[in-house]
Amino acid sequence: MTESSPTREQLRLEGFEQIDETLETLIDCLAEALKSLGEDDLLPYLPWSGTVPEDHPPEGTQQLYSIGFQLLNMTEERVAAAIRREREKTLGADSIRGLWPRALKDMRAMGLSPEEIIGVLRDVDVQPVLTAHPTEAKRSSVRERHRALYDELVRSEYPKYTERERRRIRQRMVTALETLWRTGEIHLVRPDLFRELRDAIHYLRDLFPHALNRLDLHFTEAWRDAGFPMDTLRAAENVPRLSFGTWIGGDRDGHPLVTPEVTHETLGMLRKAALQLLHRELVTLGTQLTLSRQLNDVPDELETRIDELTFTLGDEAVSTALHNRFHEEPWRHLAALMAARLERQIEGLPGYPGPAAFGEDLKLLGDTISTTGCTHIDEQYIRPLRQKLDIFGFHLATLDVRQNSEFHDQAIAQLLTAAGVPDGENYGSWPEEERLTLLENELKSPRPFLHDTASAGEQADLVLDAHRVLAAEIEEHGKHGLGALIVSMTRQLSDLLGVFLLAREAGLMEMTPEGPVCPLEVVPLFETMDDLERAPGIMAAYLSHPFVKRRAAPVQQVMLGYSDSNKDCGILAAAWSLHEAQENLTQVATEHGVKLRFFHGRGGTISRGAGPTHWFMAALPHGSLSGGFRMTEQGESIAQKYANLANATYNLELLLAGTAITTAHHRQPAPAEDPAESLVPELSAASQHAYQQLLHAEGFIDFYRQATPIDALENSRIGSRPARRTGTKGHSIADLRAIPWVFSWTQARFYLPGWFGVGSALEEMKTNSPDKFAALKDALPQSTFLSYTLTNVETNLASANLELMRSYAGLVADEALRQRFMDIIVAEFERTRDLLAELFDGDMRSRRPRMAKTLDIREAPLRVLHRQQVQLIAHWRQLVADGQDSEAEALFPKLLLSINAISSGLRTTG
Repeated sequence: MTESSPTREQLRLEGFEQIDETLETLIDCLAEALKSLGEDDLLPYLPWSGTVPEDHPPEGTQQLYSIGFQLLNMTEERVAAAIRREREKTLGADSIRGLWPRALKDMRAMGLSPEEIIGVLRDVDVQPVLTAHPTEAKRSSVRERHRALYDELVRSEYPKYTERERRRIRQRMVTALETLWRTGEIHLVRPDLFRELRDAIHYLRDLFPHALNRLDLHFTEAWRDAGFPMDTLRAAENVPRLSFGTWIGGDRDGHPLVTPEVTHETLGMLRKAALQLLHRELVTLGTQLTLSRQLNDVPDELETRIDELTFTLGDEAVSTALHNRFHEEPWRHLAALMAARLERQIEGLPGYPGPAAFGEDLKLLGDTISTTGCTHIDEQYIRPLRQKLDIFGFHLATLDVRQNSEFHDQAIAQLLTAAGVPDGENYGSWPEEERLTLLENELKSPRPFLHDTASAGEQADLVLDAHRVLAAEIEEHGKHGLGALIVSMTRQLSDLLGVFLLAREAGLMEMTPEGPVCPLEVVPLFETMDDLERAPGIMAAYLSHPFVKRRAAPVQQVMLGYSDSNKDCGILAAAWSLHEAQENLTQVATEHGVKLRFFHGRGGTISRGAGPTHWFMAALPHGSLSGGFRMTEQGESIAQKYANLANATYNLELLLAGTAITTAHHRQPAPAEDPAESLVPELSAASQHAYQQLLHAEGFIDFYRQATPIDALENSRIGSRPARRTGTKGHSIADLRAIPWVFSWTQARFYLPGWFGVGSALEEMKTNSPDKFAALKDALPQSTFLSYTLTNVETNLASANLELMRSYAGLVADEALRQRFMDIIVAEFERTRDLLAELFDGDMRSRRPRMAKTLDIREAPLRVLHRQQVQLIAHWRQLVADGQDSEAEALFPKLLLSINAISSGLRTTG
């Protein structure tokens, strides 16, 4: 069925109505909760309940609006899922862009047979990587209350409940909101790493496995509904491949708390959680394996394996109990013995030597139960568990280890100094040729500089001890749980080869007949604009190096940073630099017979690479996606995407199906050249010039530090990681992490990193080359890259607010400084807004009504919160300036709550 415009409009209006109705219900429940708690003075200030007074709101308004926004976000997520369901019923499953039915339909339209589609899917290997950057402002206890409320919201949709049952659901919702109101919402003490890790483990162990059940079902149904043969799909086994990674406990770039001991403990916690996941799934599976030996022939190999496990379990009491309980149900008996073995392993006792041995027992269960004719049990219960074993293994998620190239230089300098190498202490400033000469000579030898008990210095010890933890992990548990050694701020070839030297020193090497090989992949992270430009040359030299070629890996991972590139040169220049880098790196890899797996370090905001997943993939340079795709999931974006089952399934399906269809397209001959591409370099250069001119203008840092709450963010307790790479507070934008840079502009409603410079570039082209501007406008609808980028810019502009910008600018003490920069910023804002409306033939509101709706519904309560925050910042800063430290500290929780409330309303931090 084709989609008609009236049907689309009807569904959109239906969605708007559902948002209003659901939100009204939740706000009514919140009002009831407030009454029962004695908070009657807040009732007139309930958002979306009529005209809300804006003057002198009472204590508690920030918390009220924060919770209100949390309810709105929950409502929008739930309604979006409901409208997708209605759209599928009305227009068909393949009408929803980015999901499996549409992806398979598009691949079939490309002329691919089922076998050829399987060929594409075999190469699809997607890995979201959970990170713990300081952007998640909510405590885990708050998220637990959200889940309880969301569950009741889902139950309330069932149409056949009686009035009594509906009253019970409503009362449970009121109770959940009462509890939420009394639950501390923000971190008053900075969370430690293991708290962040436990939060990530919750998603990995407790939520993603359930989402995978639905995800697998969606894919299987889409394949079957497309008319493709199921035996072809099942013969391919686990395709496409999905797995998970994490940086928590391994990312030590600017994070001094990530010690070698933390990494060791992290690996142990992930391993234990993986075993808990498999144990839980196996116990659930056992309830389905109730086939009786009286009604079925029991294969000899099943009986033999039951005897073997009974003997090796080593606990006669447990073995006897399981025999007495399950002897008449042999398949269940075997599953129970397997679960008992896993349980011992969780407690630190001997168990399965590895995931392969556990997988053999699962395969035996499936193969033998199929001989009874009960193939559906294997298909619906055993196969999904084998798939989870493939995804999570005994490690849950692969742990990357990241460190800054400068830190590595310090470690190598200390090693060289301890080994008596002349001028070794200055290794970091050696010319590249001199560094490479040393590395080339040293990498020919397996001998370390120092004995493994010797200390060369603080940085060297930290790097080497971390590598020794990884070597011990490989020795004891294999490489399954280990990801890559990532080098942030990779600027030259020696930054990568130096990692091999450090790995050799720590014993993180495997000997082959050709020489030593590092068992873990070394991955560059290209971040700044200059580094992205140098990246192809660096990778050409790296892939040609004998030490790298010896590893003979068919795929090389390259990480791209979306944060520092934007902070460095602005959104348009950064996007274009990333686009060009991927094109050029892909060409280099092709010349070396290697496929690249790009690791996209996307943040939670558009300024740091975020945007709709399927549109992001569609805008990738042709040929750059070979099937492997990694992407960071940071901070609050993890909860936004994956906090509930429906949303988690939807976002994972977008990732997998999007990667599959994009990989298929990238294998086709290159399409016609992007008609706007020849115009982008000029726009990019002009926008970069305007952006950097602002950042480097005299007095800009003073304006920025006063007009945004950056000082409050630097003092916040949101995440375990410092806001600055060096951990010191100062006036350097270069040292400031991209996350608080974006977070601070967002809180003050400037959204400046997401649009500044674009208007100047467009105006320059329109003024100096009107024919080019006209060509740009004509080409824009056919340009996936520029359409995606400029639509994201437009979203940032729509989220910004001139009135509120001026309010925050009022915090700047020097009136002349304030006026000078506000004149520049406001002029650029209006210029960009007007020129984008001209390019797109209409403003955002007329073309994107859903976006307009979500912005409008938030604006009135946000305005109240912003005005409060401006007053709080001014008061807090005055207390700090007057040396009233205890009073400032007492006020600070209110400021943090204000930041959290505005983050909830904007649905973003940094």
